[in-house]
Amino acid sequence: MPQHIGIVGCSAEGAALCYRTICLEGAQLLGPYNHPEVSMHTPALAEYMKFIEAGDWAGVAELMMSSAEKLARAGADFLISPDNTIHQAFDLVAHRSPRPWLHIAREVACEAKRNHCKRLAVLGTRYLMEGPVYPEALKAAGLDYRMPGPAKREKINQIIMSELVHGQFLPKSRAYFAEVIRGLKDVGCDAVVLGCTEIPLLIDEESSPLPPLDSTRILARAALRKAVND
Repeated sequence: MPQHIGIVGCSAEGAALCYRTICLEGAQLLGPYNHPEVSMHTPALAEYMKFIEAGDWAGVAELMMSSAEKLARAGADFLISPDNTIHQAFDLVAHRSPRPWLHIAREVACEAKRNHCKRLAVLGTRYLMEGPVYPEALKAAGLDYRMPGPAKREKINQIIMSELVHGQFLPKSRAYFAEVIRGLKDVGCDAVVLGCTEIPLLIDEESSPLPPLDSTRILARAALRKAVND
C-alpha cells in the first residue's frame, strides 16, 4: 500500500500545483484514478511572510513544525513542502520533525544530474536567490550555478509576490522572465531552475530559452516515487 504524503503548504498556487501533480500523475504508477493518500496543511501566507521579511527563520521553522505535527496526526508517513524559500529553515525542522522530509532543492539537484546539466540558472524569490538553499544543494551535487543580478532579482521577486502568488500570470511578466533566462543562457547556463513553486505556472518549456527544471513537479514526482517504492 502506498505511503501517505503530507504537504506542508505555504503559498496556495504552488501547493495546489504540487497536490494536483501527485493526484494526476499517481495514475501512471498505480492505475486509473489512483494515487497515494495525500493530506495538506497550509497556514496563511501572511503568517510566513511576517517571519521571512524579518529574516526570522526560527519563526518560519515553527510554522513548518506546526504543519508537520498536524499532518503526522492525520497519518502522513513523510512530508514535503512545495515552497523553495522556506527551505532556508529546513535544518531547524528536519531533526525534530515527527516525520521525515524530502528536500526540494536536493531533488532538483538530483534531476539536474540525471539530465547531465553542468551549470544552472536559478530563479525564485529574492530571499531564495540571495539565500543558501540552492547554493548548498547544488554545490553538494557538484553543480555550478548563476543567479540574476540585484536589479533583476528585485524585479523577479516583485512579480512573484504581487502577481504569481495571487494567481496572476501576465504576458509581460512571462516575457521578462524569458529575457532574464536568455541572459543566463548567454553566460553558459544549460538549464533553469524554476525555484519558486509558482513560476512553472508562468514559464514552461515553450516559453523558456533554457530547459526548465520545474521544482514543484520534480518534488511531487519524487514524493510519488517514495510513496510507491518505499
